[in-house]
Amino acid sequence: MTKALSIIIPVQNEKSTIADVIRECFKLDPRAEVVVVANGCSDGSDQIARKNGARVIAIDESLGHDTGRSVGARHATGDIFLFIDGDMVVRAEQLKPFVERVQLGADIVLNRYDGPVHRQHIHDVVLAKHVLNAALHRPDLRGWSLCTVPHAMSRRAAMLIGLDKLAVPPLAHAAAVYGGLRVISAPTVPVGKLNPSRSRRANGDPTGRLMLGDHLEALAWL
Repeated sequence: MTKALSIIIPVQNEKSTIADVIRECFKLDPRAEVVVVANGCSDGSDQIARKNGARVIAIDESLGHDTGRSVGARHATGDIFLFIDGDMVVRAEQLKPFVERVQLGADIVLNRYDGPVHRQHIHDVVLAKHVLNAALHRPDLRGWSLCTVPHAMSRRAAMLIGLDKLAVPPLAHAAAVYGGLRVISAPTVPVGKLNPSRSRRANGDPTGRLMLGDHLEALAWL
């Protein structure tokens, strides 16, 4: 039996991409519930999302993408949750394996994306992802993580992890693996190329510090 799909997209001022992102969602599944969590949008992204068929949860202040995913999951009604971002257009055919593998029994399906690991100076967050998976006795997961979109999970998995933990992706990742959920990967979606501005962030940037702190929180929990 085909399971209902909810696609959860946190958005903050992404009017140049959000319409195309949503169109790919409906190419993937015309019946999908597309939930856009608009975090402090001031450029009309929320209105564009509504116009293109998304269910929009508008929040005045910026909560950040991770909290947006947690909020979106609380409002989603589907049996499968697919998480993507509003600032990069991932084609429907690239998203399809994530959903299919949950339909076939996986609890969580990660993007097989390691990040830029072949550099002399590897980003702290990339190292942290590898360290967390090693600490979880899953070195086979390499740097694959719930920090990286796209990723998908069953509603059951989200509830077992705890929807509040989705706001701290490394913590949710640790809870899923430690809890014995079936965590696998889909083919690589090269998000570094799709959003090069993110991949150029240097160590010490605010987002990097936040993500590093989240990994330390996950390790402390573990």
